[in-house]
Amino acid sequence: MREISVGDRQYCIVAVERDGEWTARAEDIATGERFGIECTGRTDTGAIEGLVQWLTWQHEHASALDALQEAERAYHRTIACSAFASPTEGPTAIELQKETFKKVEAARVRLDEVRARRVGSP
Repeated sequence: MREISVGDRQYCIVAVERDGEWTARAEDIATGERFGIECTGRTDTGAIEGLVQWLTWQHEHASALDALQEAERAYHRTIACSAFASPTEGPTAIELQKETFKKVEAARVRLDEVRARRVGSP
C-alpha cells in the first residue's frame, strides 16, 4: 500500500498481482471508498504509475470543469443583471457581457486541453 495526495484528496493505492498481471486501485482515505478506475501493468510500479497519472488527470479535469461552470454562472448573472444596468455607470452591459464571455471561452478551451490529454478510461 502507498498513500498519495492529489489536489486536496488523499488516496491509499493498493496493488495486487492476479495471474501474472498487477492491478492498482485507489481508495479515498477520508471515506475508505474506492475511487476511479483500476490500472493494470506488468509490475506493481507500472500499475501504480498508471493509476497516479489517471488520478492526476481526473483532478485536473474536475478543476477545469468547475472553472467552466463558474464562468458560465458568472456570464448568466451578467446577462441577467444587464437588464438593470445604467448606461451612464461604468462599463456598458455589452462590454461586461463580452468580458465574461471571454472567460467562459478561456475556461472551455482549458477543459478541451485537459480532455485531449485523457489518460485511461473512465
